[in-house]
Amino acid sequence: MGIETSCDETAVAIVTGDKRILSHQILSQKEHEIYGGVVPEVAARAHLHHIDHMVEAALGEAGVSLPDLSGVAVTAGPGLIGGVMVGVMTAKAMAAVHDLPLVGVNHLEGHALTVRLVEDVAFPYLLLLVSGGHCQLLVVEGVGAYRRLGTTIDDAVGEAFDKTAKLLGLGYPGGPAVERAAAGCADVKAARKKFPLPLPLVGREGCDFSFSGLKTAVRRMVELRVQETPGAKDVPGLPEDDIAAMCASFQLTVADILCDRAGNAIAEYLKGDPAAPALVVAGGVAANKVLRAALEGLAEKNGLRFVAPPVKLCTDNGAMIAWAGVERLRLGLTDAPDFPVHARWPLDPDAPVASRKSERI
Repeated sequence: MGIETSCDETAVAIVTGDKRILSHQILSQKEHEIYGGVVPEVAARAHLHHIDHMVEAALGEAGVSLPDLSGVAVTAGPGLIGGVMVGVMTAKAMAAVHDLPLVGVNHLEGHALTVRLVEDVAFPYLLLLVSGGHCQLLVVEGVGAYRRLGTTIDDAVGEAFDKTAKLLGLGYPGGPAVERAAAGCADVKAARKKFPLPLPLVGREGCDFSFSGLKTAVRRMVELRVQETPGAKDVPGLPEDDIAAMCASFQLTVADILCDRAGNAIAEYLKGDPAAPALVVAGGVAANKVLRAALEGLAEKNGLRFVAPPVKLCTDNGAMIAWAGVERLRLGLTDAPDFPVHARWPLDPDAPVASRKSERI
């Protein structure tokens, strides 16, 4: 069983060692829509309210009981610490009562290994992890073995999508909203000329990302457009064509940024002469079809296999945590009942000490 409660999805899944997903339960919290973003305390209370029902639903869908399980895996961080604690305490209680092996999973490792649940992908592979809270390029050398090539120096790409959607009055979550709006743009080339956006760090050495300036540019462009549009006192007053064009320009700009930085990472990755070179994209933003197509083209150009999980496994889910648990159990990597939770928990061992905050519960 895998339990995921790090943000605003309460998710529980049951996965077998031969890659069958027996149950896949996800409850996306609606309580945050009025705020345009996730409120940590609200999220924690919602997890606490829903977690028992979600566990029961997952067991019922799979047709198994708790004693039938070979282990319980749970997100132990990084994430909103209140929500993480709800999932971890639930997992620890079940493991203790039924004497089951317990695995505390790094949420990022869940995303990193998801592709191996649905495809045969050999180590090492290059991973672009893009989500609401993370944007990283890593070489996945094995379970628990990650070498970071680049990360965002300010904001995550998913946060940039959410902020853009909020500025345009498209609601939350922002990623799907921007993608839907962009699909209504009839001429994407004209959209980019009409609403040109900056390309932070593009063309420079290294594999780091920056999205703060892009968010600011969108805000200024929206404000200017509102001023220039007769009768438009706020964003909802903008013509739908303008909103669609802004979204299309933003989406393609993000694609250009990701491909530029990933291109540098590919060059570094290939220096290791991997036997079966592959570019894997994972995380919630990986569900975006335009970004997928751009990255697939980049991989093909450089002779890499392109692999991405199905859309339903890109966003936060319990199956990815369950599979990470399977991978770790096979290697004998279990955790003691008092393992800590982490608000921040980088995958790579060379990350600064300040980013490793944890608490014992």
